[in-house]
Amino acid sequence: MNLSEIDRVETLTKEDFIENYFKPQKPVVIERFIEDWPAYSKWNLAYIKEVAGDKVVPLYDDRPVDFKDGFNEPHAKMKMSEYVDLLKREPTKFRIFLWNVLKEVPVLQKDFKFPDFGLRLMKGMPMLFFGGTNSYTFMHYDIDLANIFHFHFEGKKEVVLFNQKQNKYLYKVPYSLITREDIDFSNPDFKKWPALKKAKGYKTNLEHGQVLYMPEGYWHYMKYITPGFSMSLRAIARTPKNLSKAIYNVFVMRTIDTVMRKIKGQKWIDWKNEKAIVQTNKGNNIKKEY
Repeated sequence: MNLSEIDRVETLTKEDFIENYFKPQKPVVIERFIEDWPAYSKWNLAYIKEVAGDKVVPLYDDRPVDFKDGFNEPHAKMKMSEYVDLLKREPTKFRIFLWNVLKEVPVLQKDFKFPDFGLRLMKGMPMLFFGGTNSYTFMHYDIDLANIFHFHFEGKKEVVLFNQKQNKYLYKVPYSLITREDIDFSNPDFKKWPALKKAKGYKTNLEHGQVLYMPEGYWHYMKYITPGFSMSLRAIARTPKNLSKAIYNVFVMRTIDTVMRKIKGQKWIDWKNEKAIVQTNKGNNIKKEY
């Protein structure tokens, strides 16, 4: 893979963001944008445990997709206080994602504000994401192809990004939003996944208080180097192509996948995973199949 470091700036005006990053659809890390937020000094795992310890949270790990799994169906549940203790005690694969701040812990709303980057942010959908040491998300892109601002708190997180032009190299699984789940994007095996050598993307590490802008439809892989959590704010896709693709994903692709899981069960999942290899190798004139 040919990974370039994501641009880093200390601060960023709305005008510079629109001109240099939104229009060209290029990612950027803003290092000192939220230092005036109460969240900058308050938000850590201990504080989350204090204000949300009694909440029962959905947990996800890195097990392969099973045909029986519903859309975003959790693999386990526990109280937030127990989960924070687990994160601090030992490495764990359990993660939290898409946890709505406004719905679950309204008091956290007082600790941040919606920044003005010239995009209309979805103010009802500030989402939190948590993970333990070495836990990670599969390489994926969001179903709505939104513009995403990712605010990281506590610890360090590794990030790898690709735009949609790299799809043909990533072993994308048909009728889904993920690549092959057995690819380690922190240390890919190019003998097993030779097309990845041609992929061009971006990489960075995020630390407390830093903000990552991910443009519309960007693939993202995130690995927690240490326990921590992040918040994402999103704005709908603005380009007609991405808007139409988002509508297709929500109303057509997801429906097809749901129906086929019911009809064919695990055979459907196995077919998709095999197809990801066959299509990618064929598209890149790789004769050997793995």
